[in-house]
Amino acid sequence: MKGPRLRQQNRARPNWVLRLGLAAVAGLLGYFSIMQSVALVLPDDRIEEAYAIAPGNGHVAARFSQQLSGPGASPADRVRAVAAAYEALQHDPTAVEAVATLGIEAMLKGDEARAERLLAYSQRISRRDLRTQLTAIELAVARDDVAGALHHYDVALRTKKDAPGLLFPVLTSALGDDAIRTSLVRTLRDQPIWGVDFVRYVARSDADPTAAAALFRALAAERFPVPGSASTALVNRLLTAGLFEDAWSYYAISRQGADRRRSRDPNFKSLLEAPSVFDWVAMDGTGLSTALVPDPANGLFDFTVSMGNGGVLLQQLQMLPQGDYVLEGRSSGIEQPAGSRPYWAVRCRSGQEIARIEMPNSSQDQGRFDGQVRIPANCPVQGLALVARSSDHIGGVTGQITQILLHPVGSVRS
Repeated sequence: MKGPRLRQQNRARPNWVLRLGLAAVAGLLGYFSIMQSVALVLPDDRIEEAYAIAPGNGHVAARFSQQLSGPGASPADRVRAVAAAYEALQHDPTAVEAVATLGIEAMLKGDEARAERLLAYSQRISRRDLRTQLTAIELAVARDDVAGALHHYDVALRTKKDAPGLLFPVLTSALGDDAIRTSLVRTLRDQPIWGVDFVRYVARSDADPTAAAALFRALAAERFPVPGSASTALVNRLLTAGLFEDAWSYYAISRQGADRRRSRDPNFKSLLEAPSVFDWVAMDGTGLSTALVPDPANGLFDFTVSMGNGGVLLQQLQMLPQGDYVLEGRSSGIEQPAGSRPYWAVRCRSGQEIARIEMPNSSQDQGRFDGQVRIPANCPVQGLALVARSSDHIGGVTGQITQILLHPVGSVRS
């Protein structure tokens, strides 16, 4: 019995050795797998550590090359970046970050042909690498290829969420160039997913507002849906810059039917996303409660002024040419002594009041009122405002304006 038992034990020992060996190999493979996984998930600010953990991982080596070849890279960093990029491509020929690194290096050395080949290969691998698109933009700009540069802008803005923060300011600063602006309009005409966001960015940016207005006018001609808030922001920026003619020129395009010879929206019909100062603007203030109530049939302006308070309730900026005008309208709910009733004022931009039209109580002549206004030659920009006087009536002053229009004498009221 002893002999068979010994032979069985001897046969079992190699099995245990084999199992231990396999376990060791499995453990080693597991370790390397874990290290690879750790290296892949480490953030960019620890990419050098990831590269040390997994130098044979093509993706990690490519990311490391990308970090080393950044804008502030030294000559030594660039040498290391190129080495890491070649190493990455040995392990993974589809490591797009590595291809982009080599393309940028070729461009920096003036080898545009090699840079073009590498960038073309990079874009065949993936269109999502931002550095590839940025380098392609630079190469296109160097060739004065505006359409090509905008194509790569479009690709980058379609594929990378962080691209707008980098590229919108550059595009906006170039709007003063007619060729770039014209080509950009052609790109936006197809309504790319980033188009409306870019238009909003331009409207609120610090760029030259006249260039922005030229872009918006061209977009309007192409029926691009410029948001109302963007149009208003641009109009107000032009006015702030003192560019009144430019402001009106664009406003007249964005508000169909606008006529500088008369005030706008006499019956408060327009429901606007964001009114500009050329539209009716209800004012807030201490003791003032105001509301525009637009309606496609007939809207109104409603106001309440508490006892002892007053101020501007409603206003609209005008650019009336020199001449004689009539202010006429209709109210409801106003019943006050003469010294407490609101009035309409027309003031020049300098602050000079050139007309005041007192409002009667609404019970008189069915609430109708009118008055004469003369615009002098030295007053090209005017403000039309409804002003509330302070009242000692315990209930304050309340009322509604249902119609208001300032128009040339002898013209047909619209």
